[in-house]
Amino acid sequence: MIPAVRRLLRQPSAVRFALLLLLLAIFGAALLVVPLPEAGELPGLADRLGGFAPVAAIVGGALLLVALVPRTFITLASGALFGALEGAAYALGAALLAAALGFAVGRLLGREFVADRVRGRLARLDGWFARQSVLGVITVRLLPIAGFGLVSYGYGTTGARVLPFLAGSVIASAPTAFGYAAVGAAVTSPGDVNWFGAAPAALGLVASVVLIHRWWRAERQRRLGPS
Repeated sequence: MIPAVRRLLRQPSAVRFALLLLLLAIFGAALLVVPLPEAGELPGLADRLGGFAPVAAIVGGALLLVALVPRTFITLASGALFGALEGAAYALGAALLAAALGFAVGRLLGREFVADRVRGRLARLDGWFARQSVLGVITVRLLPIAGFGLVSYGYGTTGARVLPFLAGSVIASAPTAFGYAAVGAAVTSPGDVNWFGAAPAALGLVASVVLIHRWWRAERQRRLGPS
C-alpha cells in the first residue's frame, strides 16, 4: 500500500491533486475554528473603508467564498453593509469572481489527475460536464449538493467549459442574492424591509423546480434514445 502511494505521489498530477485536497481540508478546518463576525458589526466596517468598501466587498467576498465560507453569510453581510439592491449587486460580483478563481484552481491542480483516471460511468459523467450548457450549470448550482466554493473547485476538475460555467453560476446565484441581501439590510434597518428585493428568491424556487424537471426530462429522453 505505501509503495503504491509513493509511486502515485511521484507523478506531478497526483501531487497537484493532493495539494488541492490539502487546500480544501485547511479551508474546512478554518471554518470550524474561526468565528464569523456578527451582522451588527458590519456597517462600522464599511464606514472605515470609505470609497474602497464596494471593491473590498467584492474581492473580500470572493476570497471568503473560495475559502468555503457559505454564500448565504456573504450575501447577508453585503446586504447589511450596502442595502438590498447594492448589496445584491456586490454579492453577485463576488460570486462571479469566486467562481472564476475556484474553477481556475480546480483546473490547474485537479484536471489532469482526474482526466487520466476517469473510466466507465465517471468518464460519461465527465463528458456530460464538458457538454453542459448554461442551463446545465444553473441546474447543478441550484441542487443542494455542496457549497458554492466546493462546486467551483469541482467543476474545474471536469471538462466543463469556463464561459457557460461562469454565466450559469451568476444566473443561479441571482435569486438568492436579492433575497438574502434584503434580509441582511433588514437586520441593520428593521423599518426599511424591501420585500420587492426578496421577491426574486421566491421566483428562484419556482425556477429551480422548472429547471430540474427539464433536466430530468432531457436525461430521460437521452437514455431512451430516439423513438
